[in-house]
This record gives sequence, C-alpha cells and structure tokens, in this order.
Amino acid sequence: MSTYWTAPQEIMLPCIQDKYFKFELLSGDHTFGYLISGEVKVIIADQTHILKPGDTWFCPRNQLATFIKYAKDGQSYRSVTISLRTERLKDYYTRHEVRPEPRQNCGIKYYDKHPLLDSFFGSLLPYFEMEEGIPPEIVAVKMEEAITVLRILDPSVDRCLANFSEPGKIDLADFMEKNFMFNMPLQKFAYFTGRSLTTFKTDFKKAFDLSPQRWLTQKRLELAHYHLSEKNQKPADIYLEAGFENLSHFSFAFKKHFGYPPTEVITRNQQHANSI
Repeated sequence: MSTYWTAPQEIMLPCIQDKYFKFELLSGDHTFGYLISGEVKVIIADQTHILKPGDTWFCPRNQLATFIKYAKDGQSYRSVTISLRTERLKDYYTRHEVRPEPRQNCGIKYYDKHPLLDSFFGSLLPYFEMEEGIPPEIVAVKMEEAITVLRILDPSVDRCLANFSEPGKIDLADFMEKNFMFNMPLQKFAYFTGRSLTTFKTDFKKAFDLSPQRWLTQKRLELAHYHLSEKNQKPADIYLEAGFENLSHFSFAFKKHFGYPPTEVITRNQQHANSI
C-alpha cells in the first residue's frame, strides 16, 4: 500500500499495526519526526537508512523519499510527525534572523538521541489523548518550539527552513536514473525536474527514446531482477522498494517482461549454490 501525504494536520501520531506499510513522502512541507516504536526503512535514490525507536529525522520539502514502516518486536509502528508549513516558517523568519545563507540543496537529516528531542516529542503525547484534538493555540506554541529545537541542534537547518524557492529546471535523465523507483504521477516527476508535463514528456522522449511509463516499468523490473539474482532476496521483500504497489502485479509484470516468474530466479540461485 502506498500513500501520497498532503499533510492535512501539522502534528500527527501515526500508528500502524500491519506488518509493514509503504509511504512515499512527496510533501511540499518539511517534516520532523520521532520514532516511538517499530522500525522504518528510509530509501532515497540508492541510499537506505534504518530508523530505530528513539531516532529522529528531518526531511526537507520536495525531497523524494520512501518510508517503509514496520511493526517490530510485537509493537505497532508509532511516531510523532511534525509538518513544518511554508506559511508558518515565513512568519517565523520575519521575527528571527537567518544564520547561514539559504541554499537549494538540502537532504534528509538524522539526529542522535538528545534530551531536547526526548522532552519536546514526549510533551506532545498527552495531547493525543484529547478527543477534540490539539487546540490551535497549543499547536502554534509547539510549532515554534519545534523550529527552535531544530535550530539549536542543527544551526545549518536554516538553509532548508528559510529557503522558499521552487524547484528549477534540472537534468532530467540524471534525476530519473536516481528516482525511477518512486511510484508517483508523471506530473510529480515533471514538477521535481522543473518542467510542465508537456515539456517533461518531450524532453523524456529525447533522453530515453521511450515513453515515461514504459521506461519506468522496465527500470523497476531490472532493479527487482538485480535484487533477486545478485542479493538473493525474495519477491515479497523487494517489490515495494522496486516501485510496485502489490506482489501480484509485480509478479505478473516480471514474467511478462523476462519470460519467467520471479520465483524462478530464486530457484536458479539455489541450484547454482548447490552445484558449487
């Protein structure tokens, strides 16, 4: 299952009891999160990071990232997630000086355990027991506190928080090669490369001589085949990372493209291992 998060609330407490849940972060807001229980695999292009309980992350707006959330050790996935909206940040920086000059490039950050983080996120938990939700006045105070905590722990974060520019036109081929596994509409790919949808399709055809959908499917299947054949992983473990919505669709597409099902790759690996 995959979700495109539009951040309808600024402070949330996601709780997932399923074995795992795929979540593609395509938000126009920065996110600041703290993992209470469970485990999270964060995938950005060719990099993977595992988050454990007590870990904290900051993901800048317009950063493509896949979060695969797992129940772990008999506990459901639970986290506190803060959405730092542009309007609130603009108001904040009218009252506070930007320390380093803002710049456009800003990636996801991870923070070590710290009393400020434990205190801040812990102070939010009692509010989730209120049926009427967190009062707007408290939200405003806590959002101010969230920004302040971030800036104390990471002075360079101003480069992200105080940068209100939109993505400019970038190298389409390079971006697609790094981000093809993200299962999102073509309009989103166009936006992140600084293009209209029409211009994106035209430039894509020039770069790859294939339609975007055909190229994306082909690249995702090649990635899946690599994980199966070279890393000896199982189909159920890799189809989400490869950009497919469900296992049955992945298996169907894999067989249609390669002429044999993904389970045959595993069988070949086992036969090869036994013959050595």
